[in-house]
Amino acid sequence: MNTITHIPFTEGEANLDWLELSQALAEGHTLPKAEIGDTFQYRNPDTLLSRAAWIDGLGMAVKTATVFPRNPDAGHPMINGAVTLFDDRDGTLSALIDFHLVTKWKTAGDSLLGALRLANPASREVLVVGAGTVGQSLCEAFGRGFPNAKIRLWNRTRSKAEELAKRLNGVDVADDLADAVNRADIIVSATMSTEPVIKGDWLRPGQHLNLIGAYRPDMREADDDALRRARIFVDSFDTTVDHIGEIKIPLAKGTINRDDLIADFYDLKAFTSSPDEITLFKNGGGAHLDLMTSRYILEKWPTQ
Repeated sequence: MNTITHIPFTEGEANLDWLELSQALAEGHTLPKAEIGDTFQYRNPDTLLSRAAWIDGLGMAVKTATVFPRNPDAGHPMINGAVTLFDDRDGTLSALIDFHLVTKWKTAGDSLLGALRLANPASREVLVVGAGTVGQSLCEAFGRGFPNAKIRLWNRTRSKAEELAKRLNGVDVADDLADAVNRADIIVSATMSTEPVIKGDWLRPGQHLNLIGAYRPDMREADDDALRRARIFVDSFDTTVDHIGEIKIPLAKGTINRDDLIADFYDLKAFTSSPDEITLFKNGGGAHLDLMTSRYILEKWPTQ
């Protein structure tokens, strides 16, 4: 019997590089389009979520998360889980990978790939909006992707931004969001807001706006003006158009039309930047990206 590779968070992360992951994601989208599916089971207030993907030539992955809201009261994490990665040739189990490792690198790597294709490569300032776990990952990823840019951090509660900035080298805290957005070349937003926090009239030509936080049909981070002014791209039409409020709501209102969504990652050659235009990228995630990320993590895992 083959030994199953188990990749924990700290040891697995030590082998990874953000630019390498971006390239792996780009290469993954040259393969046949993924088949994806989600399942949910509930036991109030707990949830079991499984997201599966199969890409011909890359393999299969099932990412399972358990969400137990009462766990923190007992000193346990609210979210637990794992990713099971299967071989494409014979369906055998290839690896069991830490859930949080895959989620961190998939989420920030997804947005970094969008920015590397849509933002000015000479960008001098990156603004990260949101000082949560994802905000920290974004500071790391965009620091690697745009090494000559200054990274600034804004959070609704300034003290949280200050705490995060102390843990990260060379990151400053911004006070006024409107001014910080206007100054930045790249704006990356990862909040839990259901109401837009980024206003279109704060933006200027040549900027890149990268949206991560909204993941439900009722959530948005950018207002109608931002979408009207921008050239819009997404990571996947299948996981954003009918599922996430950032795109779903303005489409339903007629603020934008379906033709305004220029391309997703399966047409990366259409991702271009321009000093005269605003580009907007919506990170919707999806199990296919978990699969691509998991395969990259396994490839970087040292063989014993």
